[in-house]
Amino acid sequence: MEDVLEVYKRQYDPKRPQICMDETSKQLFDEIRQSLPARVGSVEKFDCEYQREGVANLFMFLEALTGKRYVSVTEHRTRKDWAIAMKELADVIYPDAEKIVIVMDNLNTHSLASFYEAFDPAEALRLANRFEVHYTPKHGSWLNMAEIEFSVLSRQCLDRRIPDQISLAKEINAWQNDRNDLSVKVIWRFTTADARIKLKHLYPHFQV
Repeated sequence: MEDVLEVYKRQYDPKRPQICMDETSKQLFDEIRQSLPARVGSVEKFDCEYQREGVANLFMFLEALTGKRYVSVTEHRTRKDWAIAMKELADVIYPDAEKIVIVMDNLNTHSLASFYEAFDPAEALRLANRFEVHYTPKHGSWLNMAEIEFSVLSRQCLDRRIPDQISLAKEINAWQNDRNDLSVKVIWRFTTADARIKLKHLYPHFQV
């Protein structure tokens, strides 16, 4: 926990961007019956029945200090999917960064070893060397600012039926562009000093 909190204290450095990464899933639903359009005095009406269309995976990358976020939609959430998303982060979004500082949970797919399952050894090593990894502790997902951003995405964009992966990617891209144009930043105020007071029960006790 303190390791992540110390990362959040660092000043902005374009050569070492600080990125929070998280992933979630979105159930896809299609309508069985056409909705009734809104009219004067009446809102749009949807039938309670729907058809399941599978599940899509979302990778969120949030640079809180600049107010930029990048979301990619994939069909699966394998090690290879994660490795490809990380490669895009390194080579397309931050190609000039000397080192990308990334905070994420320790899900089994979120490992630099995943690069070796997606790319040849030379490319895997090159990508692994682009990242400085900091893992949130077990039961400490609240430390990951990307999880906060997923909450915003869910409320503003995903709280309705979306029928397929293409439509989902289109809607998320529009949301992402709007948020990035506004440069909506996350101001993190919880510090290591706060943790040692408010979460004192989590620390070991020593008798002097």
